[in-house]
Amino acid sequence: MSLPPLKVAVLMGGWAAEREVSLSSASGVIQALEERGHQVVPIDLGATPAEGRDFPARLIAANPDVVFNALHGVPGEDGSVQGLMDIMGFVYTHSGLATSVIAIDKQLTKQHLVPHGIPMPGGHIVASEDLFQADPLPRPYVVKPVNEGSSVGVAIIMPDGNYGNPIGRDVVGPWQEFDHLLAEPFIRGRELTVAVLGDRALAVTELRPKSGFYDYEAKYTDGMTDHICPADVPGEIASAMMDIALRAHQLLGCKGTSRSDFRWDDERGLEGLFLLEVNTQPGMTSLSLVPEQAKYLGMSYGDLVENIIAEALADRGGRR
Repeated sequence: MSLPPLKVAVLMGGWAAEREVSLSSASGVIQALEERGHQVVPIDLGATPAEGRDFPARLIAANPDVVFNALHGVPGEDGSVQGLMDIMGFVYTHSGLATSVIAIDKQLTKQHLVPHGIPMPGGHIVASEDLFQADPLPRPYVVKPVNEGSSVGVAIIMPDGNYGNPIGRDVVGPWQEFDHLLAEPFIRGRELTVAVLGDRALAVTELRPKSGFYDYEAKYTDGMTDHICPADVPGEIASAMMDIALRAHQLLGCKGTSRSDFRWDDERGLEGLFLLEVNTQPGMTSLSLVPEQAKYLGMSYGDLVENIIAEALADRGGRR
């Protein structure tokens, strides 16, 4: 696709744990837009909230036709930036305020999707302090922050007491950084993901870390994870994942692109398939899964970026 020349502000950076990923995503987006003749205004929110206080003034000064949101995590993925841009009247890419508030919160996402038949793991919110007294679930189980992405802060608690039994207060883990965590049953099996662009699920990718599990380091370190696209899974499993990802995207009201992450216990067939979370601001780095799946379907990186912008312009009434 080809858009007429636009002035595009690209939001990036921020003070979330995923700051460096955001900067990498933005770098690719900026290059693609400039190669296609668009005027780009990069806006780094800074590494602390104090550095980001002048962000509204910088956005007003830029006066873009559209804003490409390349932020990951708080405040660019939780509705904060979306609400501000709504008030200021800017057209922006990706999901809006309400969707962002729900989707970044793993427990709210479950409450929104499970009643519609979307299979997700059970579990509940626990106080980190309580983990030092007793396990909240039978081992093995997983604990993770409620509102972080990129597998930040995920810990798998195994029966052999890899973190102690009970978990040791002084043992390094997410319980030292977060007051509350989401505890879920551990689902054995394979790590898979599906990207959605507009009204279409793109493909299924299997992620095979060369050691450990698909954590932050495995996601963003070249060579640490093999991406198999399309995944070597039975047709009914691939179809089910793509259907679930598209339905979740639509039920949450996602815009532009999203990425749904799954675990599949291949010994249980369809009964072993679970949606873990929906990412409303998926990465756009050289190792990211949405560009990879788009490329598999014959869509260049530049076309992907312009598709995301085109939907934003159409959905929010054209240029600012």
